[in-house]
Amino acid sequence: MYRYDEFDARFVADRAAQFRDQVRRRLDGTLSEEEFRPLRLMNGLYLQLHAYMLRIAIPYGVLGSQQLRQLAMIADRWDRGYGHFTTRQNIQFNWPKLADVPDILDALAAVEMHAIQTSGNCIRNVTTDQFAGVAADEVEDPRPYCELLRQWSSLHPEFSFLPRKFKIAVTGAPFDRAAVKVHDIGLRMHRNEAGEPGFEVIVGGGLGRTPMVGKTVRDFLPVAELVPYVTAIMRVYNRFGRRDNKYKARIKILVHEIGVDAFSELVEAEYRAGDHAAGIELAVGEVERIAAYFAPPAYEDLPERDPGHMARLFENRDFARWVRQSTAPHTVRGYSIANISLKPIGGIPGDASSAQMRAVADLADRHSFGEIRVAHEQNLVLPNVPKRDLFALWEGLVEADLGTPNLGLVSDIIACPGMDYCSLATARSIPVAQAISRRFADLALQSDVGDLRINISGCINACGHHHVAHLGILGLEKRGVESYQITLGGSGDENAALGQLLGPGFAADEIVDAVEAVVRVYLADRRGPEERFLDFFRRVGIKHFKEAVYVPV
Repeated sequence: MYRYDEFDARFVADRAAQFRDQVRRRLDGTLSEEEFRPLRLMNGLYLQLHAYMLRIAIPYGVLGSQQLRQLAMIADRWDRGYGHFTTRQNIQFNWPKLADVPDILDALAAVEMHAIQTSGNCIRNVTTDQFAGVAADEVEDPRPYCELLRQWSSLHPEFSFLPRKFKIAVTGAPFDRAAVKVHDIGLRMHRNEAGEPGFEVIVGGGLGRTPMVGKTVRDFLPVAELVPYVTAIMRVYNRFGRRDNKYKARIKILVHEIGVDAFSELVEAEYRAGDHAAGIELAVGEVERIAAYFAPPAYEDLPERDPGHMARLFENRDFARWVRQSTAPHTVRGYSIANISLKPIGGIPGDASSAQMRAVADLADRHSFGEIRVAHEQNLVLPNVPKRDLFALWEGLVEADLGTPNLGLVSDIIACPGMDYCSLATARSIPVAQAISRRFADLALQSDVGDLRINISGCINACGHHHVAHLGILGLEKRGVESYQITLGGSGDENAALGQLLGPGFAADEIVDAVEAVVRVYLADRRGPEERFLDFFRRVGIKHFKEAVYVPV
């Protein structure tokens, strides 16, 4: 994983020292809250319903075991013993005291972490596929390019005060696990006819109150031209993006209003106007330097089928279920990618206690070269586990209450914090997620239902990504009470689609029954277990569900 150089370390330490002085001035009254607000947001500090919330950057979702242990220490010392992993591959602490935040930033800096640009109208944490570098279906490892974008965008003088927040996602695999088509800029790596790597450049995706799927502005961009071309996109957005109305300030609105062809012409003109030769040469050298940090670990030469592992699969049904649901193919023979669910039945999606963080760090050291990944589905990943170690890993996860084998199933729910924490939310998300997971607690039932992704948002800002869920739930306030709308048929993969509204909303005490009714329709009418929910929906359409869910009284 990437290691800070002297510039990185000084940069992060200086920012922490600056913020310590800003906090001191806020506490003694020299700065008003209005004056302090932009300063705290530059350091990822929000004021939520009940307390401050600190959002910490985890660039492209990669963590070392030492860093995870430090996060556990922060949770115990300055918060309430847990952290919340987010859909941006970050972690949030929900209860820090303002006076303690400078100490937290110093503790983060000690392990090469920070909270810079996790908030504000700037380029946020660049995300990627949680399997990057080890996925069997990968074209090329996208992490060096993510790191290049991180370095380029950090405190960029042109792009620190954009019309609105800006999000970039990168995938290096044909199967999109990074949801690139619903980002401001999505980059999908592939090879041209000559076998050279490059990016399909997708612009103008996003969710929120105006959800849109991004449009392709370049079918193939050579990897060496990545930074100057993204710079051209940012300059066009900075120049023409609206600043008079924050609800129309995202780049997706600009692309929609002027059209993708006109937007593409502006970008190409901006790109042609520059002399990029020196920058491209510098970027090529920098990518080579960065790539060295992502060199593969010292893999052993292992057989593809480990006899001990195969015996454990035969002997232990629970272990076999976990392996089937929680592991993915690795590019190296004899290894697996192991997913760790942060969605226990009845739990809060994405939450991990300090004890669980330490347990995962220890397991990563023993079984995965000390590396952990954060998935945008709010789960964790150990990317390099020998198959012979999977049983020991599973036992450790079970002991830490992290062995739920529900990845991709109906209880693997993405949910925003909702009205339990967020000052913008209009409805609760967490209790709905907990109630749905309890309703579908039976693992045999979950396996029968199969691949069904449920996402929940507590307001139209869509932090739970409900628009691209197979079954999305949006919580709203309606005449003083919570009302929950259901959308069906969304997808965040390479065939990205926005869900269709099922019909009128459901009350809080009705929504779980409504979800169960949708599932019953699917189970009753599908063409056998091999027909996935999303395929079934695309075959029968929304009307088929409406007729069954909204039963006339």
